[in-house]
Amino acid sequence: MFGIDGKKILITGGLGMIGSTIARMLVDNGAIVTILDACIEPFGANLFNVDDIKEKVSINFSDIRDKESLKILVRDKDIIFSLAGQVSHNDSISNPHLDADINYIGHLNVLEAVRRYNSEAVVVYSGSRLQFGTVQYNPVDEEHPLNPRTPYALNKTAAENLYKYYHELYGTRCVIFRIANPYGPRGQMKHSKYTIINWFIRQAMANETITVFGDGEQIRDYIYVDDLAEAFILSALTPACHGQIFNIGSGVATRFKDMVEAIIGIVGRGCVKTVPWPDNYINVETGDYITDISKLRGAIPWMPKTDLESGILATYDYYSEFSRYYY
Repeated sequence: MFGIDGKKILITGGLGMIGSTIARMLVDNGAIVTILDACIEPFGANLFNVDDIKEKVSINFSDIRDKESLKILVRDKDIIFSLAGQVSHNDSISNPHLDADINYIGHLNVLEAVRRYNSEAVVVYSGSRLQFGTVQYNPVDEEHPLNPRTPYALNKTAAENLYKYYHELYGTRCVIFRIANPYGPRGQMKHSKYTIINWFIRQAMANETITVFGDGEQIRDYIYVDDLAEAFILSALTPACHGQIFNIGSGVATRFKDMVEAIIGIVGRGCVKTVPWPDNYINVETGDYITDISKLRGAIPWMPKTDLESGILATYDYYSEFSRYYY
């Protein structure tokens, strides 16, 4: 499918939802995959995510803050998917030093290792739609102003600038993404700090009450993890993408309450209640958000294939079989 047979790939954060999905696609297409993951709780690393391909990948339990480890691991790799990170917006407020250490300094370590020891590698970086801060217009294109409102979004933006800098000064072949709201199989379900759809599916499966902040009319863009992974791989293999920034999502506007109602309908359990926005979400709520994916669609032969209901059903089916490995 990708023409990636025999290529050597490093995935940092490769035991998480996005990284393990990329790993599985790569293995299926003949790539030689190395996974780096620090397995820091509660970020989502899970060995079960690669259980059925564990004999086909190399796993290194290390950390992007470990410069000596990176010095070895980046060598001879054709592509590096730089996905490792602290994933909680609210935790970045309570512990900004940890967020900066991983989400900024960690990525400086990756780039320095690539510059010194493997300058020909392509590096794909995963940023966040929260870098935009309060949304000024929709759909949101790549030219929308960046106004990060949490340390998480701030450090994602600072790291993005690092990748741009290394591309412009050293010629590092970087592809930069700003991701909307990802969800799908192999995402953690222990808490609501990441992959909110996965968390709501868990609550519905337990016949619990799903809490919606505000009136539920807020608009979001949800992208299924397989669609996301495919775009990442294609962009790495497309020279015209190197040095570019892309917004990525489904491009489809969904009201929050409609997403929740879809989950309850598909799972067949659970209920919903609305409550006022809590104070610690003030900086996270940025207004309605829809991704303009026209730049990415013009650069690679890609289109999101999975509509929201199909993605929720596939995610529910996965956890119906394997939930014991996730909580």
